[in-house]
Amino acid sequence: MDRLDAMKVFVLAVDEGSLAAAGRRLGRSPAAVSRAIAFLEERVGAELLHRTTRSIKLSEEGERYVAVCRRVLVELEEADDIAAGPRTAPRGLLTITAPVVSGEMVLRPILDAFLDAYPTVSAKLLLFDRAVNLIDEGVDVALRIGPLADSAMVATRIGEVRRVVVAAPRYLMQHPRIEEPGDLTKHQVVAMAHLPNSWTFKPPENSSAARTVRFTPRLTVSSTYAAVASAVAGRGVARMYSYQVAEQVARGELEIVLAGDEDPEMPVHLICPPGRLSVPKVRAFTDFAVPRLRKQFALLKKSLGAR
Repeated sequence: MDRLDAMKVFVLAVDEGSLAAAGRRLGRSPAAVSRAIAFLEERVGAELLHRTTRSIKLSEEGERYVAVCRRVLVELEEADDIAAGPRTAPRGLLTITAPVVSGEMVLRPILDAFLDAYPTVSAKLLLFDRAVNLIDEGVDVALRIGPLADSAMVATRIGEVRRVVVAAPRYLMQHPRIEEPGDLTKHQVVAMAHLPNSWTFKPPENSSAARTVRFTPRLTVSSTYAAVASAVAGRGVARMYSYQVAEQVARGELEIVLAGDEDPEMPVHLICPPGRLSVPKVRAFTDFAVPRLRKQFALLKKSLGAR
């Protein structure tokens, strides 16, 4: 059995979540998919997948092996594209990751337009509110918000975002004024389930100590969209990224408070692993997306007005 083909089958089975689904994608029977994985397991001398009748789960060895397989397959594709020369038409599967809301609101429409312009490219858009290991998870391009960790990744800055505190105008009319961060203790707070029950603000004048406000939420949600909707409905004060509430602020459904106490703006980048920009599909996407993303983030920033 061809080892590289077996690796492709293994990675696809992991991505699809079952042997049957991988077989359907490949036009092979589940038994053929199982044989390919068994071939790899015999070769490495370890069980890679725990199998049941309905699902599969990576073993500890499988977690490490699938990451290596992804790197091998990506590097082989990269080698083929580089050898074919820069005039090669962009083709193949482009894998992109982004945070959930920025991916849905900002990146997805641009990706749609890119796919219209490049019919020989297909795409996988992975939306996670967590850091993705681009190399281990076989990702070509990522949209990242916030300071970048030191790494060998190639980064292109495309904009800035703020962390803003917002509330509905009618909520603000019915509750005490919010003039400094400490006033938030008198208010109902809509909080995100994955974040601590405290907000930190920049230090006051003549101080180097950041101000932290701790609170007991009136409402805790696990969805950004739910938090924004609850704030619009007047359920309390929420803290969001500026792009997440730009439309609501522009429509007058939410107002920004404590703008003068916000932390500095955070950068937004497109990043990709070293060497990937030489692959035609990756270069074509970044050339296409960067100016459009810069324009979109600039428009979102303008819609919020000055701090």
